Amino acid sequence: MPIARSWSPTRPRRGNMSSQINPPVLVGSDGSPASLAAVRWAAADAAHRRAPLNIVYTIAAPIDYGPGIAFPRIDYDSYRQEGRTALEIARKTAVAAASPIGELDITADLVEAPPIPVLRDRSESARLLVVGTHGLGAFSRGILGSVSTSLARHAACPVAVIPIPEPASGPVVVGVDGSSCSARAIEIAFDEAAHRGAELVAVHTWSEFFRYISRADMQNEAEELVSQSLAGYGEKYPEVRVRRIVVEDRSAKRLLDEGENAQLIVVGSHGRGGFAGMTLGSVSQAVLHGAKAPVIIARSAN
Repeated sequence: MPIARSWSPTRPRRGNMSSQINPPVLVGSDGSPASLAAVRWAAADAAHRRAPLNIVYTIAAPIDYGPGIAFPRIDYDSYRQEGRTALEIARKTAVAAASPIGELDITADLVEAPPIPVLRDRSESARLLVVGTHGLGAFSRGILGSVSTSLARHAACPVAVIPIPEPASGPVVVGVDGSSCSARAIEIAFDEAAHRGAELVAVHTWSEFFRYISRADMQNEAEELVSQSLAGYGEKYPEVRVRRIVVEDRSAKRLLDEGENAQLIVVGSHGRGGFAGMTLGSVSQAVLHGAKAPVIIARSAN
């Protein structure tokens, strides 16, 4: 049976993921259906990896009222009790999601601080941060909550944003463009496809814009780039069937088209036109806000 630890109030923990033998999958929960979808997905992912799961529920810090201000004080005891209840529901949800896969070591923490800085700080020592969507729960509506949007831009580890419902079948789709972030996305995508038993669809697009060689040469260049980007993964993951799509098209459009029936899309945080410290590129933003499937935003190690 999965191992579950009780909730414990704690301050955000900082650290370098590389210094940990088995860094956790981190998931934010606020008791909403969207966050419970994220908990289910995170629990299954952690169980597949035999990694610990850290569920975090945050409460904004109390406000100090100045003299003469008549606003009533907030009853934080009730918020804490609400948080404990939400964490227990999230813990049970995680146990149920992980039980068909294997044991899962769960910690559930109630933290009195705003969610974005807490999860951003903890992402420094996590292998993956998982958050839910907001609003209607469908990416096709282009609605993401402020927490998920901010963390996708600024977290220190890869970020998975999970919709409602979470698709259980279909391929894993990955964007390939030859950048360091794309290389990290490919690494994550192969690992995800392997433990899901899914086909991997590697997508690369090209354009003739401001290029003065033949389309045939552009196609050949693009196919060579994809071959170089995927080199070595066939030996490391022989069980993963790979389908390559190399076409003249717009990157975000093609990724969204291929991801229509996918169970996961993995993209780099920015491509060849990006720079160190950049948050999200135009393609990753478009995919994040337009996809119906879960999306993982990957960053390069440097």
